[in-house]
Order: sequence, then structure tokens, then C-alpha cells
Amino acid sequence: MTVSPAFASQTGRRAVGIWLLAVAGLIVAMLAVGGLTRLTGSGLSITQWLPIMGALPPMSDAAWQDAFAKYQQIPQYRLENAAMALDGFKAIFWWEWTHRLLGRLIGFAFIVPFAWFAWRGAIRRAQWPRMLVLFALGGLQGFVGWWMVESGLETRVAVSQYRLATHLGVAVILLGAILWTALEYLRPKASGAPAKQARWALGFVGLVYLQMLLGALVAGLHAGLIYNSWPSMDGRLFPEHPFFHSPWWINFFENPGLVQFDHRIGAYLVTAAAVALWWRARGLSGLAKRSANAVLHVTLLQVVLGIATLLLQVPITLAALHQVVAALLLCTAVWHAYELRYAARP
Repeated sequence: MTVSPAFASQTGRRAVGIWLLAVAGLIVAMLAVGGLTRLTGSGLSITQWLPIMGALPPMSDAAWQDAFAKYQQIPQYRLENAAMALDGFKAIFWWEWTHRLLGRLIGFAFIVPFAWFAWRGAIRRAQWPRMLVLFALGGLQGFVGWWMVESGLETRVAVSQYRLATHLGVAVILLGAILWTALEYLRPKASGAPAKQARWALGFVGLVYLQMLLGALVAGLHAGLIYNSWPSMDGRLFPEHPFFHSPWWINFFENPGLVQFDHRIGAYLVTAAAVALWWRARGLSGLAKRSANAVLHVTLLQVVLGIATLLLQVPITLAALHQVVAALLLCTAVWHAYELRYAARP
């Protein structure tokens, strides 16, 4: 393998970092399209998983009729969309097809540049396994996505909230891992001990991740369509009949009122933690301080969006923006944690 000395230099590292940031941006776009697919009720419109042939949409009237006939066999159509005509089906089909196509494009946007950077020496051989693990994680996301869709094809009119949360969780892990790797190329590790706040910043990343999973449970149960008041829950501190299901602990995952309450509490904890991180970063400088400011500002924006989404009973555009900003909050949290762990020093 011929290694270009120039490309193996800092210039090459920067190019790799920018490429990985672009891939991370595509994943954020994927999260946005996925959110819109769910909000428009489009996620079950394609009832087959064809990794290669599925890249092409129906190309004839007969193909459209065949795809529609397959959709008409599932409970969602029979119980909720029985009056839907072919034009209505096409509207939801294109959302799901775009979501799947974007997933395929992300795979190509990763593996092709990786091969080129590896050949040129910008990504050294010792780093290949890590990159291939990231690619495999992206492939796993495709399997998890189909596993999620399968849950809504036989007995349910929507996908399982557990599988929805898993699907989102894998995507967020992939986003965070790619962003962290990009930062390693763009912001080489400095010598010395990490800043004292580094562990707290990493803990904040985990807290944001858990809050996003709670948000997925809210979405899967359509829990945002109830208790559309704030700060109370229709005049109550606690939802009505919070432990209706048995055993009692299952209510934290299957009772919409309690799931929404948990998500509210998670938001309060994330906000308090963001303020604490910002306060502790007052003595820092440079990108470490800027990243702390970014964490606080994005957190406050997310809180405002969350409250507005709830009060307005989950309008599609606002709900999708709420999901995108959640992803951006995770990104700023990862950035701040990296700055404290490797780039910043007390």
C-alpha cells in the first residue's frame, strides 16, 4: 500500500475528521426524517425489507398497486386507514422510502471514503478495526429498524415502543461514537491529566441518552397527546392512575401518563445537570468553556421546544424539531466531554 506522506500528516487527519463530521450530520438528518416518518404514520407503509432491491421505489402502476395491496393486509390499514386511497398511500410510502434510502446513503458515505482514506494512509492500519466496528454498527441499525417495523405488521397498529427506543438508541450510540472519533482527528489528545469535570461531563452524556430513550417511549405510546399542560399535568402533580397495569413496575414503560411524567422529570434533571456543568466550567477557557456554554444554550432551547410541543399537542414540525435538537444536545454534550477528557486542562 502506497502511503502519501502529505496525506498522513495533520492535513490528512483534518480531512478524516471533516468527513466523519459530515457522516454525523447525515445521521442527524436521518433522525429528523425518521421522526417525521413516525409522526406522519408512515413507518409501516413498506411491509418488506429488501436491502438491495428495496432501494428502488415502485416504477409502474402495477408495482404501486402491489405495494398498496401488501399494506392493506396489515392491522394499521384495516383498523385505522381503511378509507385510504392509493394517493394517500403514496404520501406515507415516500416518507418511509426516503428514510430507508438515507440509511443506505449513509452506509456508502462511510465505507467508500473510509476505503480511500485508508488507501491514502490518512487512516492508519491500527485504526481500521475501529472504523469497521462503526460501519458494522450502522449495519446493525438497519436490522434493528426492520425488527422494529415487524412489530407492527401482525397484531399492532403501530410499532412497539420498546423496539422504537432500541432503534433510536442504536442510532444515538452510532452518532456519539462517530462524533467522538471525528474529534480525535480534529482535536488531537493533549498530554496531561483530564480536567476534573470530565467524569461529570461523561455522566451528562449518559443522562441525555437516557432522556432520549424516554422520549422514544413517549413517542411510541403517543403519550404527548395527553396531559397537554405545564408545569402541572391537567392540574395534578402526578398523572391519574399511574399504576394501573400489573405488575406495578411495567407502568413505567407502558402507562402513557407515567411515561410522560418520567420524561418531564428527566428534562428537569438534564436542565439541572446542564446548569451545573456550565457553572463548573466558569474557570475554563477556549473550546472547553465554549462547549459548556453550548450545552447550556441547547438544553434551554430543547426545554422550550419540549414545553411548546406538549402545549400545542405535538404538531408535526415542532415535534420533529424537538427530536433534532435532542440529537444536537447529545452532540454538544459529547463535544464538551471530549474537551474536558482530552483537549482541555485545568
